[in-house]
Order: sequence, then C-alpha cells, then structure tokens
Amino acid sequence: MFIKLTKEQREIMIADIQSFFSQERDEEITQFAAERVLDFVTGTLAPHFYNAAVSDARFIVEQQFSSIEDEILTLERPIKR
Repeated sequence: MFIKLTKEQREIMIADIQSFFSQERDEEITQFAAERVLDFVTGTLAPHFYNAAVSDARFIVEQQFSSIEDEILTLERPIKR
C-alpha cells in the first residue's frame, strides 16, 4: 500500500465506514470488516484517484510553465542590425 495513514486517520476512516454502512445500508459491520473495506479502498481504488490528481497537477504545472515562458519572452529586447 503506497498510502501511509496515521493510526488516528485509520481509526477515523474505519468509524466513517461503519457509519456509512449503518446509515446508508442499514447494516452494522464490525471494526474488522470496516478495516477490510478500508484496505480494499486504499489498495485498489485510491491509486486511481492518486493518478488522476497527479495528472491534474501535471496539467496545472504545464500551464503555469507556459505562462511563465510567455512572460519571459516579453522581456526580450529586439536586436538592431
């Protein structure tokens, strides 16, 4: 698993999963079952979200670099011949 969660983060997420199952599915699940759901999400689904975020960040950096490059080019002075 590439995501490092603190113990506190895991506990909050596990409680959130249990709450979700209780409220949305009217189903009580054990802490162990919620941990398994969290492990599935972080191990299988999270990389898709992570990669999408990296792609978004790359796009933004490329846009900013292009803008900076354009601004630098406006600083150039013509050379008289």
